[in-house]
Amino acid sequence: MIRKIEVGWLAQGLKPAACLGLLVALAVAIAPRKSAASPAHGGSSKVSSGVVFTPDKGTFKILAGGKEAGQEDFEVSPSGGDWIVRGTSTIQTAKGPTHVTGTLELHPNGSPVRYEWSTDGEKTASATVTFDGPAASIALNLANTQPYTQQLTFGSVPVAVLDNNLYDQYAVLGDLYDWSKKGVQTFSVLVPQELTPGTVTVESLGKQDSNGKQMDELRVKTDDLELDLFFDRGRLMRIAAPGSDAEIVRD
Repeated sequence: MIRKIEVGWLAQGLKPAACLGLLVALAVAIAPRKSAASPAHGGSSKVSSGVVFTPDKGTFKILAGGKEAGQEDFEVSPSGGDWIVRGTSTIQTAKGPTHVTGTLELHPNGSPVRYEWSTDGEKTASATVTFDGPAASIALNLANTQPYTQQLTFGSVPVAVLDNNLYDQYAVLGDLYDWSKKGVQTFSVLVPQELTPGTVTVESLGKQDSNGKQMDELRVKTDDLELDLFFDRGRLMRIAAPGSDAEIVRD
C-alpha cells in the first residue's frame, strides 16, 4: 500500500482530503504484511548496540514538481538517558493548511519507548503509542468518536516508527541501520496514523551523487515502492522516490 504525501486517515471514518492534489508516491510507503506478528524476514530479534544518535535541528521542505507543498521543522535532542525526536509538518491543501506533530522517545539503543502524534485541519485526531519490546499499545482519539485502542506485536526489534509526513523519522531509520555491516537489513515498522504494521528493507549504496554532491545513500524498499535517502556526514539531507517528481529536501 503506497502512502502518499497527505495526512494519514483511519478506517474509523476518517477519509483522505480529496483536495491534496500533490498526491505523489513519496512520503510513507510501508506495505503491511499478512500478519503483524509474522517475523521480519532477514531481520534480527536483537536490538543493535551500535546505534548512535546526535543532536540535530532543522527544516525539511516538501517539494512536488519543484514547488514547495509543505515543510517539517524537527529537532533531535537528548532527554535524561533517552532521546526525543520532535517533528511538526505543515501541508498546504485547497482547504487550508494541515498540521501534523509527532514526538518520539527512544532508548539509546534505538528501541522506541513512546510516540505521540496529533493532526488538525479538515479532521482532528491524536494518539499515544507505548512500546514494550516487540509489542505496541495504541490509544487513538478521533473528534466526535469514542476512544479506540489496539494492540500490535512485531516479529523483530527495534521497531522503526515511520509516520505520515514526519520525515525526521527517516533520519532515525538511518541511525538504526548498521553502516559497518552494510548489506540488506530488515526492520519492523509501524505507521501510527494508519495503525499499520509492516516491514522495510534498507541497503547502503555507498557514495552517490545527489544534486551535484557526493552523499551516502540508503535505499529503502517495501513491496510497493523504493525511496532513496541521502546522508551527509550522518545527517539526512534528501529523500527521493525514483521516477517521481517529488522529494524532501533539507533547507
